[in-house]
Amino acid sequence: MTITGAGESVIGNSVSHDRLQELRSFDESKAGVKGLVDAGITKIPRIFIRPPEDLAGDSHNSSETTNTQITIPVIDLSDIVGRRADKVAGVRRAAEEVGFFQVVNHGIAERVLEDILEAARGFHELPTEVKADYYSRESMRKVKYYSNYHLYNSRFANWRDTMVCDMGPEPLDPQELPLVCRDIIIEYSKQVHKLGITLFELLSEALGLKPDHLIDLECAKGHQFLSHYYPACPEPELTMGTAKHSDPDFLTILLQDHIGGLQVLHQNHYIDVPPVPGALIVNIGDLLQLISNDRFKSVEHRVLSNHQGPRVSVPCFFTPLLYPSTMIYGPIKDLLSEDSPPVYREASVQDFFAHYIEKGLDENSALPHFKFQR
Repeated sequence: MTITGAGESVIGNSVSHDRLQELRSFDESKAGVKGLVDAGITKIPRIFIRPPEDLAGDSHNSSETTNTQITIPVIDLSDIVGRRADKVAGVRRAAEEVGFFQVVNHGIAERVLEDILEAARGFHELPTEVKADYYSRESMRKVKYYSNYHLYNSRFANWRDTMVCDMGPEPLDPQELPLVCRDIIIEYSKQVHKLGITLFELLSEALGLKPDHLIDLECAKGHQFLSHYYPACPEPELTMGTAKHSDPDFLTILLQDHIGGLQVLHQNHYIDVPPVPGALIVNIGDLLQLISNDRFKSVEHRVLSNHQGPRVSVPCFFTPLLYPSTMIYGPIKDLLSEDSPPVYREASVQDFFAHYIEKGLDENSALPHFKFQR
């Protein structure tokens, strides 16, 4: 793999280079960011360097970008029957005010959490020639590995490799999963899907609806499992682990390891989401903000790159992208009134994701496109 020109683009266009060719060279190596680190690089390739205006406007790891007055809520899900009203109220506040929260005592054993992180790391640390069999950008392939989903249409590449597993609604043949992580992915996927059902019930009640309302809208039907691998970066101030974005799904449940680096944008300040032992991070997706008519907030977030690593995280997305849905999504009728008219027009799943994919990873939400112009 030949990726040249580390550091040169920071000073503008003084060095001419063929970006597309460098992207292709990186992609065709099938070695990912980990391959660069294994090769012993000391400067990051140009394709990963953030544009000069980004670097000038963001001090990255500086405390100036982080509002320490705000913390991400932590919700204890124990005794969910006896104290249900308290749990619903906590979820409502978090979903309406921050869009992110952490849950503890969620029913998934700490052993399972430790095993899934270890298995995710185990896959990404397989020999390149073994991982290469899974390297693909084919949307129909249920199990695949790549570096940067939006590699060819993002402003800069992220310092991250990813494995993707489409777990539902159609059953996944276990033989498609890498042996190093097969059994634990199946176990964790079942447990996190069960937790998702519980959270959708609480979120439904938080909207003043019956517990099964969001489930009846197929919010929990599609289930996608990812593992992100963020190698240690020699120049973390020049790139990002994951660029700013919001999730185009209904709900995301994320497990992160002890390294951290996740930040949430709140009132123009980034808030750190610190690792909490045994906790899972939950965030509202764009589609849930749309159908809640802006009651719940899908907020932008990012992951910093770091000298320390590798960092591993395991997000599970509840998304309708994985099956041929006939659903039309718009603000839930029961939430509308004369004082609360619909903010968004109705859209099919196909229309929503076609717009999301077409606009690319431009660090802007897909939601404004579907808002009524008033």
